[in-house]
Amino acid sequence: MTHRMRTESYVCVDLETTGLNPKTDKIMEVGAVKVENGRIVRVYETFVNPGRPVPERVRQLTGICDAWLQSAPQMEDVLSYLLDFLGDSVLLGHQVLFDYSFIKKEAVNHKVSFERLGIDTLKIARKYLPDLESRSLDCLCRHYAIPHSPHRALQDAQAACALYDRLWEEFGNTEDAVKMFMPKPLLYQAKRDTPITPAQKERLYKLLVKHKLNIEYNLDTLTRSEASRYTDRILAKYGR
Repeated sequence: MTHRMRTESYVCVDLETTGLNPKTDKIMEVGAVKVENGRIVRVYETFVNPGRPVPERVRQLTGICDAWLQSAPQMEDVLSYLLDFLGDSVLLGHQVLFDYSFIKKEAVNHKVSFERLGIDTLKIARKYLPDLESRSLDCLCRHYAIPHSPHRALQDAQAACALYDRLWEEFGNTEDAVKMFMPKPLLYQAKRDTPITPAQKERLYKLLVKHKLNIEYNLDTLTRSEASRYTDRILAKYGR
């Protein structure tokens, strides 16, 4: 095996999100590391205002609180810069399809095509390190003594870059390394969200006023499906 068989130029991307489902949850932090010819040339990080409160379990995991996000840019203001930073590069990440799915969902919502090849360090670790107790990024960083502050976007992206290097050093000469380290198409079907309708907005507003409810989300930024879910929850709990 020759060194040329390794992907030397890519962008390692990591996101912190309000939950695990790109259909219903939102990006709240972006971290990305651009590598060219095996060397880090640029990094990018930003908070993103998700338009909703950070769930308590997510706050405890990441340390990210609502106060940090209130003055952060909206995703529509971040997306064009992020896509420019990514360019047409191969994406690398630990469970990279997760991060790709959230970015693609936002791209589709803004009528932008987003198709990429990716390299997943989690899949590589599962192949070559089956006996480890866990193949989480944090556990793998401890295994390889890679400095790591988990569950923050840029730190996770930097750690995944270092992990990729270590995995290649150890397993790049194995017989099936070409298959495992080769970029592959990232496949995720995303459907564009439609905004809340005037009728939905009026109905939801009337319910909030009638039941004297304080909300932690912005009615104007809700999608049609989100508005339906919030309305159904209020009706189920408080009635009409």
